[in-house]
Amino acid sequence: MLWKCFVASITVFAIGGSTACATKKFVRQNVGEVNEKVDSMGRSIEETQERTRKNEGRISEVDTKAQAAAQSAQQAHEAANAANSLATTANSAATEAGGKFDTMDKANKRLVFEVVLSEDQGNFKFGKAVLPDEAKQKIDEMVAQMKQDPKNIYLEIEGHTDNVGAKEANERIGLARAEAVKRYLYEQYQIPLHKMNVISYGEDKPIAPNKTRTGRAQNRRVVIKVLA
Repeated sequence: MLWKCFVASITVFAIGGSTACATKKFVRQNVGEVNEKVDSMGRSIEETQERTRKNEGRISEVDTKAQAAAQSAQQAHEAANAANSLATTANSAATEAGGKFDTMDKANKRLVFEVVLSEDQGNFKFGKAVLPDEAKQKIDEMVAQMKQDPKNIYLEIEGHTDNVGAKEANERIGLARAEAVKRYLYEQYQIPLHKMNVISYGEDKPIAPNKTRTGRAQNRRVVIKVLA
């Protein structure tokens, strides 16, 4: 009986010792795996932090370039505005100078003769701006006369109407008739455009009373003044 108890005790001790050894090995193994995971996670965090620092650097660089581009765009916009302002000023000055020159040039010219194209002579019809054949014939005769005595001429082409209808409409049709004459002179005889001036007086300068049909027909006219 004693022997059996001794053997049992040894057996229990052996078993207990083996269990203890197995548990320590298991702990060491698990601790090692945990340490590896911790190290791996640490490296991952460090890599993430490094990428974050690099990205922040790139973002800062992009922001700097964007600010520089915006500043350059603003400077270019201001330069364009300044150039546009200078161009406008120069154009205004040129127009003013040209206008003064034309005024002086015309002021120094005298009337050589004039041609009247009126409806009562079979020319422009009521409300129309189409250049009739009768008007073209008179213009042809005028040009032939100009060629006989060639001079540095200047043409003033005036459009006139009667007082029937709105004032603005009469000014428009007067101008359309004068432009039709100017176009014919340019296309048919190549008279330079800068040698011709067109103006519409509408119903403002009648030469006959507008109370009669005959008077209104006389007022619907284009006057070509030849200056030299």
